[in-house]
Amino acid sequence: MIQKIKILMIDDHPMIIEGYQNTLLFTKKENQELQIDIANNCDEAIALMDKSIENESHYNVLFVDISLPPSTDGKMTSGEDLAGYARKNLPGAKIIILTMFNEPFRIHNIIKTIDPEGFLIKSDLTSSELASAFQAVLNNPPFYSGTVNSFIRKAITSDIVVDEKNRKILYLLSQGIKTKNLASHLDISLSAVEKRKKHLREIFEVQDGQDETLLNEARIRGFI
Repeated sequence: MIQKIKILMIDDHPMIIEGYQNTLLFTKKENQELQIDIANNCDEAIALMDKSIENESHYNVLFVDISLPPSTDGKMTSGEDLAGYARKNLPGAKIIILTMFNEPFRIHNIIKTIDPEGFLIKSDLTSSELASAFQAVLNNPPFYSGTVNSFIRKAITSDIVVDEKNRKILYLLSQGIKTKNLASHLDISLSAVEKRKKHLREIFEVQDGQDETLLNEARIRGFI
């Protein structure tokens, strides 16, 4: 019996997507039929997801790169936001995260906020690992790459999570938005913004209270 699998690949590097696509088509099982759609940015990904929902032809698997240009409306600032959108609107879809980030804090945050069925670090990704991850996610998730597993084994014990609003605060600050103007962008009060910024400084162990120091720490840890 033919197993039809609808896939959405989201990455802003066309050659990388071509490599993923070729690997899956070359290594798929004989009874598998793959339909692969491609999105190079947040806007294209949202449009394809919405179309699949509208047509009741939902995606089975999403490959999501974390580092993506933000959507034109600013609501989606990364692949993390897209994965969150997919979790809410395509609850049956299995999500495979692909990222260059290999900082333990960042990996921990992605696992806590998205809980992906697959998690692969690009720097140690091979064709055989991608093929194995795909089949494992379909049949017996989760599949985490060696780097992710090693970080988990090193006991990332922190329960700190940089949630969606806090990530948007970091993003907006990085775009030059002043603190006094953040409230209107986030639909929360200025005092709530200040509390969140204080919490972020505690998370990133920033002592001097400077936005630039906070942003530098966030960049080092892969949050911007």
